[in-house]
Amino acid sequence: MSRIDKVIASADEAVADIPSGASLAVGGFGLSGVPIVLIDALNRTEVGDLKVASNNCGVDGWGLGVLLEQHRISRVTASYIGENKEFARQYLGGEVEVELTPQGTLAERLRAAGTGIPAFYTPAGVGTMIADGGLPWRYDAEGNVIATSPAKEVREFEVTQADGTTLRKPYVLEAALDIDVSLVRAWKGDRHGNLVFNKSARNFNPLCAMAGRLAIAEVEELVEPGEIEPDEVHLPGIFVHRVVALTPEEVQRKHIEKRTTQETMNR
Repeated sequence: MSRIDKVIASADEAVADIPSGASLAVGGFGLSGVPIVLIDALNRTEVGDLKVASNNCGVDGWGLGVLLEQHRISRVTASYIGENKEFARQYLGGEVEVELTPQGTLAERLRAAGTGIPAFYTPAGVGTMIADGGLPWRYDAEGNVIATSPAKEVREFEVTQADGTTLRKPYVLEAALDIDVSLVRAWKGDRHGNLVFNKSARNFNPLCAMAGRLAIAEVEELVEPGEIEPDEVHLPGIFVHRVVALTPEEVQRKHIEKRTTQETMNR
């Protein structure tokens, strides 16, 4: 067996040493590419006070919504509340702190963490509460805002346009996300941690894995090193520390957030 074999026997073993108070980056977009097996395993532990960074916080009864319902999550950095009524209730009821951030900014904050970039400038949010501060982060039980986002540094840069002329534009400084543990889901992975993601399930998964000091991946198909062509690798194994191979039953546990059907008309 390779000395860099990263396969762990079970999801429960893979998450067993995640402590309370840890910061988590969790892949997925809506219900696509969500590491539900790792999330469920974490829910079987006693951890709490988790600080989660993810595009959204799952839905009621699925994905991160499972941890949220058990009050395991104390803070969320996300792009939107989504379809999770419990998430909205806890946020407005003062039970969880929420930092809403533009989706592209969230993606870059994760990527920057994985590449060693401490901060970056972006035009997203200039002239809004994202840059100026004042976004409600936490409410109390009576609905009063008790914590808000701080103002961020805004700086002008000279930008060269296509016609060769230049102009000065404002950009807001955003910090990379400091993440303890990443939970992601991949379509295929090898024992060295090289991962391939399937279509839209690629979403935030590679970025979340990059950001974590410890990255755990559940994979639908485990293969041997060398079976994935180098050009097919979406995320190199250098970013992944533990791999959990899913059972056929676990692979099939996928939900559709909103099912839409169309009747076929006879012609």
